[in-house]
Amino acid sequence: MKQLTDADIAKMAGQDFSPSGDDGAVRRELHLSKRIPRKHPTPEHIVIDFHTHTEQEAWDMIMGAIESGARSATVITGASGILKIKFQQWVRDSLISSHIIACTPVNNGSFDVKFKKK
Repeated sequence: MKQLTDADIAKMAGQDFSPSGDDGAVRRELHLSKRIPRKHPTPEHIVIDFHTHTEQEAWDMIMGAIESGARSATVITGASGILKIKFQQWVRDSLISSHIIACTPVNNGSFDVKFKKK
């Protein structure tokens, strides 16, 4: 890379500096034209807590877990309430049922869920 001299710095101070002013040599040297995608690690296990969430938010949380590629989840529905009933219906009769291998109750208000591989 080019070493800056005092004359270069003085010249840049009087104008807007653009590293591509030298026909993109700086960009080529730093490989700025290549975009390196970041991979997000796939979580193995997710804990999903439905407390204080609406039915739609709970559905979105389950769909997010499926789309994340997680292999398993602990779903906390609470011991009573509509979300416990709804979750059990979703596991049996909705489009998420095709993504679930097993769903077993842990206690009165939570379930262990195993998802199929994407």
